[in-house]
Amino acid sequence: MADDRPQASLTPLLVDSLYSEAMELADEARGYFEKIGQWDRKRLEPMDRVVFSCESLKVTTRIMHVISWLLVRKAVAAGEMSEAEADHPDRKLGRASISDERTDPRLSALPSFALTLIRRSQDLYERVHRLEEQMHEESAAASPARQLLDRLERAF
Repeated sequence: MADDRPQASLTPLLVDSLYSEAMELADEARGYFEKIGQWDRKRLEPMDRVVFSCESLKVTTRIMHVISWLLVRKAVAAGEMSEAEADHPDRKLGRASISDERTDPRLSALPSFALTLIRRSQDLYERVHRLEEQMHEESAAASPARQLLDRLERAF
């Protein structure tokens, strides 16, 4: 008899790949914002310097949320944490602010490499966010009890 339940979309190989990507991006962002980025920042107008600093924090926050979430998924895959423990609200992917060049014209004043890091961190965050949502949908579809708990959680 075929199993009609949705198949898990998050494999250990995918987690490892995303984790490596996140760690490389974190290292690249740290290197840029601590070194070259400081020179780029000094060439900006005062308000653009503030935007640059805020955006560097957003990049770091997005990446750290992704790394944290992926470490939880690695712990589940290694048997160090149960799915129930991983499903705790404190272990969900944290919220991250969006940087949108279409709605925030101040971003256009930033150096091109800073913009590249912003875009890459957002892309990574959005991919992981979609995976988390897909996992949640698969879990909810497979469990009527889970659906009830989710509805109660949203109500309160």
